[in-house]
Amino acid sequence: MDMEIVFPGNKKVNAVYKGFTIETDQPKKEGGDGSVPEPYDLFLTSIGTCAGVYVVYFCDERGIDTSEIKMTLQFDRNEKKHLIEAVHIHMSLPPGFPKKYKSAVIRAAELCTVKRNIIDPPKFLVTADIKE
Repeated sequence: MDMEIVFPGNKKVNAVYKGFTIETDQPKKEGGDGSVPEPYDLFLTSIGTCAGVYVVYFCDERGIDTSEIKMTLQFDRNEKKHLIEAVHIHMSLPPGFPKKYKSAVIRAAELCTVKRNIIDPPKFLVTADIKE
């Protein structure tokens, strides 16, 4: 399935994919409107939400309520490269969470497909043509 990238104006760049429009913008200090997240913010949130989905699947299969599980991400940035060097994912499990599943729920979060694509990155091939 193809993803279409559209340019609705100013610094906004949106993706149309699987029937959804994912909006992005740049902050005001960079000439955007700051109206929605930046593309890089969406990348970072995809790591956390992907890990979270695997936690949900794990807990659902075992009848464990996820409403009190809290997950936080912290990012160590290399300011010279403007890249993330480490991602720390922490889960705060509620008192009733079965202790026997603590290691297993961590392993479940580590299955995140976004993380696995970072570890084993795809090739990027950029092309262009000029319509006549």
